Amino acid sequence: MIYSFGECELDLPRYQLRRAGEERSIEPQVFDVLALLIRERRRVVPKEEILDTVWGSRFVSESTLTSRIKAARRAIGDDGTRQELIRTVHGRGYQFVGTVEELGDAPAPAAAAAAAPPPQQIRFCTARDGTRLAYATLGEGPPLVKAANWLSHLDYDWESPVWRHWLVELSRRFRLVRYDERGCGLSDWDVPRFAFDDWVDDLETVVDTAGLDRFPLLGLSQGGPVAIAYAVRHPERVSHLVLCGTFAQGRRKRARSSDELELAEARIDMVRLGWGRPDPTYRQMFVARFLPDGDQDEWRSFDELQRRSTPPENAWRFVDAFSDIDVSDLAPRLTVPTLILAGRREPDGVFEQSRVLASLIPGSRLVPLDTANHLLPERDPAWPQFLAEIDAFLDVHPAPPAP
Repeated sequence: MIYSFGECELDLPRYQLRRAGEERSIEPQVFDVLALLIRERRRVVPKEEILDTVWGSRFVSESTLTSRIKAARRAIGDDGTRQELIRTVHGRGYQFVGTVEELGDAPAPAAAAAAAPPPQQIRFCTARDGTRLAYATLGEGPPLVKAANWLSHLDYDWESPVWRHWLVELSRRFRLVRYDERGCGLSDWDVPRFAFDDWVDDLETVVDTAGLDRFPLLGLSQGGPVAIAYAVRHPERVSHLVLCGTFAQGRRKRARSSDELELAEARIDMVRLGWGRPDPTYRQMFVARFLPDGDQDEWRSFDELQRRSTPPENAWRFVDAFSDIDVSDLAPRLTVPTLILAGRREPDGVFEQSRVLASLIPGSRLVPLDTANHLLPERDPAWPQFLAEIDAFLDVHPAPPAP
C-alpha cells in the first residue's frame, strides 16, 4: 500500500517516505508512527495505543513519542503550530487530518523480490578439540568470510527478518562463507569451553576446510575482535578487514568504575537467571540492545532467533566470555586495509569503542552510520549506506536481483 498526501508518498512495502519525488530519510519508529496515524486517520489515536503498537512491551516515556511526532511533522512539511497534517488532541492523542489517497500495492523491493533464498550448502568440519562446526557457502563471485557472532542459526537465519536481507545482499556480491560458532546454531552445543582463542581457532578451521587462500573478512559485534585476531595471525590471507558495531574491549575490560563493573556483572547474571524462562522479558534485554529502533515483528523474530540458536547455559557462557575480550594490544599490529562502521547512536558506548579501534588500527577509516541499531534492519536508512561503503571499499559490483 502507498499512501499519497500533498506532495508526499508513504510507501509501506519499500519502507520509504518520498516528498516531492525524493526519498526522505526518517528513523524506523518515525515511519511506524506515521504509518499508524495515516492508517487510523478517521479517528484520534490515543497516545497509549501508539506506544503499545510501535514500542510494544518496552517502557518509553511520553517525551519519546513527542519527539517522534515532531520528526514526522518535519519530514512531511508540517509543524506543531500549523498542524495541517498531524493534529494534536491535548490529553488524548494524535490524528492525521490530511487528505489521503490510497494507491494500492507497489512492486516488491528488489532485495526481497525473490520468493526463495539463494541456495546454500551446509557442511561440517571439526575443530582441534573435536567440536563439530557447521558452515555454509552461498552466492557466487569473490569470497567473503563472515566471522561468527551472537547469535546465528545457518538454517533459521533465512526465516528471520533480522538476517535474511544481509544474506540476500551479501550473496549478490560474494561467495559468502559463514558459520555457527561453537555452542550455537547447527554447530555442537555441548562444548568443553568458550574461550577467545578457541573462537579464533574455529575461524581458522572453517577457512582451511573451505579451501580459501585470500579473502576479505567481515566481523560484526563480538565477531570483530575474532576477525582482528585472525587477521593479525594470518595477514597474508586477509585482503581487507570490515568491522561493524564491534569493540576492542568487552564490558568487564572497559569498565572504568565500580558502578560500570557492577552493571556488567548484573547483565551477565540476568542471562544466567532468566534466559530459559518462557517469558521473553529477560531475553528482550538483548533485543533492546541490538534493535532499539526495531518494530514488534523484528523484536519477536530476534527473540525467536535467540531461543532457537543456543540453550540458556550457553547463552550465559557466551556473555560471560564476551565480557573478558580485549584486543587493544592486537589491533595496532594489523597490517591489512580496515574499514570500521558503527551506529553513532548505538547504546552501551559501541560508537566510542569503534573510535578506540580506529585510533589503534593503523590506516583504518571510521564511517559513522546514522542509526541506533546494532544489526541493521532492511528498512533502516543506514542499511543502504552500509552496502555502499562495502561496495566501494571492496570494489565489488552486485549482481542484479534474481527474477
